[in-house]
Amino acid sequence: MSATTTYQLEVVDDASQLARRCSEQVAALIDLALDQRDRAHIALSGGSTPAAAYRLLNREHLPWARVDVVLGDERWVPASDPASNAGMLAGTLLNPEGPGAQARFHPVPTELESPQASVEAFERHVRQLCPGDPPCFDVMLLGLGDDGHTASLFPGTAATQERIRAVTIGAGKGLERISLTAPVLSAARQVIFLVSGAAKAQALRRLMDPLEPAERTPARLVQPRTPVLVLADADAARGL
Repeated sequence: MSATTTYQLEVVDDASQLARRCSEQVAALIDLALDQRDRAHIALSGGSTPAAAYRLLNREHLPWARVDVVLGDERWVPASDPASNAGMLAGTLLNPEGPGAQARFHPVPTELESPQASVEAFERHVRQLCPGDPPCFDVMLLGLGDDGHTASLFPGTAATQERIRAVTIGAGKGLERISLTAPVLSAARQVIFLVSGAAKAQALRRLMDPLEPAERTPARLVQPRTPVLVLADADAARGL
């Protein structure tokens, strides 16, 4: 494990404040990226915790037409499935009632004949979209599972070992998933972990423990050159 991975922890009182703070941070990073480059590339997490932040972000008056959005991982289900992260984004960040709908969304092509076909197609698209090898996103917003997983890199799975590909097949909680790999998560200009609730407290302690093995806590595989921003509510941060 790289000794250079550092974490900047910011704790807020509750889930509502966490959503607000996350929205503010992502909006500021989009602004910064667009000051420096023609387009901003952001990778977002699925789940209920970031959904509240995306609803707030949807209201931000940014140059959304210059923002490319992908998901860090997606369940291999149709977009109409309640488990689809793309479906969640459609109702939050990309809701047509807000300016965020002007962003250019690049969904994982889960309609293809197999997860492997989806991996290959999504990898080609991500490499065309984002410069660098591995592709470099301006913002990488990640969640943290109570088992220490992030994106769809679950403990003990082959996805955690992938170092060459940008996209891989993940497996967790009974579903096949398409996920960006650890090198891509680590290549982002800014990585943010969004962590909420008492059930995540142990996983958060493990994430920030320099002696914690990545084999048990795959979120430790995320090793960017810049400090990792950890946004947590008080319940998740208890004991730190």
